[in-house]
Amino acid sequence: MIPTIALESPLGPDLALLMQRHTAEMHADTPPESIHMMDAAQLAGPGIWFFVMREEGEPIGMGAFKRIDATHAEIKSMHVLAEVRGRGLSRRMLEHLVDAARAEGFTRLSLETGVQPTFVPARALYSNAGFTDCPPFEGYTDDPNSVFMTRSLV
Repeated sequence: MIPTIALESPLGPDLALLMQRHTAEMHADTPPESIHMMDAAQLAGPGIWFFVMREEGEPIGMGAFKRIDATHAEIKSMHVLAEVRGRGLSRRMLEHLVDAARAEGFTRLSLETGVQPTFVPARALYSNAGFTDCPPFEGYTDDPNSVFMTRSLV
């Protein structure tokens, strides 16, 4: 069965495992002051589009983007469960986020990710999707534990 991706509430009761795993991975080797993730309640806020990837009804991945301004959005909380990785699902979620942000009228999509070795696959995924390094944006500051990336959607 091909996984589906749909707009959902991040407060869904069956999303606890995804949220727990994402939180654990973000805290695994990143200093607390360099963690910029949003919790489920924050992801339920205005100006955020939150998507869930499901396979046979079970949540296996998530991703969101947050409005920065009328033309610029930021990817947040992209995560695919470890046991289903290696199938191109992260690439599929990223493509969905890019397409959805473009459909909402955004012309630029940016993100913050880590420099630690655990983030090497994420940085490669983003780079392969056309994201390039950029300076900190929207409230971020230079951080030796962060990489900032952006791409045009036009």
